[in-house]
Amino acid sequence: MLRIVIVVVLSVIATTAAAVEFDVIIRNGSVYDGTGAAPYIADLGIREDRISAIGQIPSGSATLEIDATGLAVAPGFFNMLSHSHLSLISDGRAMSDVMQGVTFEVLSEISFSPLTTTSAAFWSYFSKEKVDMTWTTVDDYLRTVEAGGVSVNFATFVSAATVRMNIIGTDDVDPTPEQLDKMKLQVAQAMEDGALGLTTFLIYAPATYAETQELIELAKVVSRYGGVYTAHIRSESNRLIESVDETLRIGREAKLPVRIHHLKAAGKPNWHKMDLAIEKIEASRREGVPVTADMYTYVAGGSGLEAAMPTWVQAGGYRKWAERLKDPKIRERVKNEMGVNTQEWENLGYLATPDGVVFLEFKNEALHKYVGKTLAEVAMERGQDPRDTIIDLVLEDGSRVATAYYLMSEENLKKQMRQPWVMFGSDATAPAAEGRTLNSGVHPRTYGNVARLLGKYVREEKVLAMEEAIRKLTLLPAQSLGIRERGRIKLGYFADIAIFDPDAIEDKATFSTPHQYSVGMEHVLVNGQPVVFEGRHTGARPGRAIRGSGWMR
Repeated sequence: MLRIVIVVVLSVIATTAAAVEFDVIIRNGSVYDGTGAAPYIADLGIREDRISAIGQIPSGSATLEIDATGLAVAPGFFNMLSHSHLSLISDGRAMSDVMQGVTFEVLSEISFSPLTTTSAAFWSYFSKEKVDMTWTTVDDYLRTVEAGGVSVNFATFVSAATVRMNIIGTDDVDPTPEQLDKMKLQVAQAMEDGALGLTTFLIYAPATYAETQELIELAKVVSRYGGVYTAHIRSESNRLIESVDETLRIGREAKLPVRIHHLKAAGKPNWHKMDLAIEKIEASRREGVPVTADMYTYVAGGSGLEAAMPTWVQAGGYRKWAERLKDPKIRERVKNEMGVNTQEWENLGYLATPDGVVFLEFKNEALHKYVGKTLAEVAMERGQDPRDTIIDLVLEDGSRVATAYYLMSEENLKKQMRQPWVMFGSDATAPAAEGRTLNSGVHPRTYGNVARLLGKYVREEKVLAMEEAIRKLTLLPAQSLGIRERGRIKLGYFADIAIFDPDAIEDKATFSTPHQYSVGMEHVLVNGQPVVFEGRHTGARPGRAIRGSGWMR
């Protein structure tokens, strides 16, 4: 595809350019401003944390000059579904994302605030990060992360599931009117603390126990504060269309924008449903409901073995789940249900088949030998029915067991990318490829989600033009979240900037060797400070907590 680079000369500022001093000057880059417009050649001048000049800047005083000749200069990228809630505390460099040009982590789907003893204990089972969760509110959490020093900006949603656990616990019960009122008060406080909106993960226990009306009532609270509702919808496979309808209903009745996390049609029998799902979203947008979605750039999803078992057996948290699985009668019932392509819960193990289930991580060192192997391979090695293998591994590991499921089609992946309202999120943490991290497997999207988009799908396969892909990584996310003065290269905007070689940007992580940084990202600035310079992390931690519109200062 032929790209035309337009050379423009813009007025730097009203005063004489030679008299202006900058902290950073970026020279001669191809500027993609985030709007989707064609790139142009220009210099950028940065003073403190803002873009203070765009155009041709004569030689002058700057603490640092970056030669961007032949490189793309873009606003810093948003990761619209990040699970770095705790990894930002254990290692604030956010290496796997920063090395791809990500400057903003949107913490969603789950949330580790507000917390009680019950919810903190629940989440401790699902995290490999050795972090003491001592905070209780969203405000406490944001301050804790920021105080530790981070290389990226970050913001959080409040999870309907966490609030539910705080008030009801982890059992499959409906809230009483009094309990629902308490949940609504927690959501209101979270919004006033700076949460961006309400999120949830409706295929997993205990989130799946929430009925639609419960979610609508909580979303109405968020709507009053100008927030957003976003969700891992109730089904991405057999009940995809019904789940899209539920999400759109929540948006209509609560009168707020909605976003679908990691949009997909899971399982080959469901691939044809993507067209109808897109049609429904488009129709809702025409009716005035602001609907968007995010996605990752892989045909394999990441989850755990809980997504291969009925949700009723998981009620009450891991300990009760494990206790039930040890009962021979319950175990046999679970096995029978695992072998059915049910409409009642999301049976990813059945949809992926044993050959399409790949183990990513175990807590039990004795099981590390299975990392990277398929369920079919491990079951054969152990001489078991694959369903028995799933049950036994959950018991032996004392965890959900992180797992990849091959579920999606390349055709749908590309179709989703082309939708003007689709953005991108890794659905992963932001680790460094060093130390104890290397002992565990992860989904390659952890290190490659953005670079794969810009390398494979933009440069090589030309699914999107570069300027459109950058819009979906920058200004569109900022606008959809109500984040002001970020996501665009514009005078006065914050200087979050990604500078990369469009001919070299590429993901390197694979399922067999996942801990590999992407390549081609030369420089990254966050709030005007270089966090990546000449392809290496500088150690700088200028990131900030960004709070939503409901924040009561």
